[in-house]
Amino acid sequence: MKITLTQFVTLDGVMQAPGGPEEDTSGGFTQGGWAVPYDDEDFGHFIDEVFARADAYLFGRRTYDIFAGYWPKMSGDPVSDGFNSLPKYVASTTLTSADWQGTEIIGRDDLVKDVTALKERPGRELQMHGSCGLARSLFAHDLIDTVHLLTYPVVLGSGKRLFADGGLPTAFKNAATRTTASGVVISTYEREGRPEYGSF
Repeated sequence: MKITLTQFVTLDGVMQAPGGPEEDTSGGFTQGGWAVPYDDEDFGHFIDEVFARADAYLFGRRTYDIFAGYWPKMSGDPVSDGFNSLPKYVASTTLTSADWQGTEIIGRDDLVKDVTALKERPGRELQMHGSCGLARSLFAHDLIDTVHLLTYPVVLGSGKRLFADGGLPTAFKNAATRTTASGVVISTYEREGRPEYGSF
């Protein structure tokens, strides 16, 4: 399976708490819910397309806790049906049990080894949604194959960013781009390797 990451970011790269004010207030963040005003039919179609390709899901601890508190109560749409029926893996060194049906805890001893083993299983996509801290760790080991980056036309000025200083230099190829009616630019990038450099 290949690992795909779907991530919402602002123009200034903030990915923290797109879905609601209480989603992630760590660091004193008070601007949660910034993606909600841009929800529209185009966005919904894209999300349905993404979830139709999933064979399993991979979460960081914080995202798992948020999703496990919400999605098991939902049903009847591609997102909830996918989350509730397919295998889920949560990377954590502290979680002792996972009550969401179909969830396995990985990464206690060797996260890279565990994720590499998951990638070697047959299937289409092992999907990540959010999970910024985990994504950074996997980017550092070239384990994320595809990034769906949804860039929202808003600047927040503070908050957690997907790509922090010190990340592994990586080149990507733009595989597709579309813009929703509300102005969200959805770009799909495939990992290509190391960047090339030149001079003008």
